[in-house]
Amino acid sequence: MRSGLLWMGAFTVVPFALTEAPLQSVPRVELARYIGRWFEIARYPNRFERKCDRNVTATYTLRSDGAIRVVNACVTREGKQKQAKGWAKVVDPESGSKLKVTFFWPFFGDYWIIDLCPNYEYAVVGEPGRKYLWILSRTAKMNDEIYAEITGRLAAKGYDAGKLEQVQQTD
Repeated sequence: MRSGLLWMGAFTVVPFALTEAPLQSVPRVELARYIGRWFEIARYPNRFERKCDRNVTATYTLRSDGAIRVVNACVTREGKQKQAKGWAKVVDPESGSKLKVTFFWPFFGDYWIIDLCPNYEYAVVGEPGRKYLWILSRTAKMNDEIYAEITGRLAAKGYDAGKLEQVQQTD
């Protein structure tokens, strides 16, 4: 837990506690290895995926200008294919783990890679406010033990694994 000071009027200082340390992204991401297709295994519920019922994927490709093309796809409850296209830019070139993503330019959202398998089999994506969270995998199904290991590390990052909803991936 961190502490800070809150200025109350001209001369009053009130100490307060901050419950979460700043979110840390992974130290290094090789974008050439990260691009490709990812399957969404679990997520925090969010308004822009509320109609996505199953088979949620994110596909990243490198553009000639150095940005990353983003195509998110899913199947809705009604059985319709849904797709959202956007792009991302790296905002921390030293690590490559902090990006900004837009689907409605000029509005960007934080996309921080906060956990990454050394061989890029899975990734966990969040953002500093901890409102959003995704667990991604290179395969449509994730081993239960690996999922438990990932979710077991979330509390230390300030996330509540109990808020995750698993995504159905059909073969």
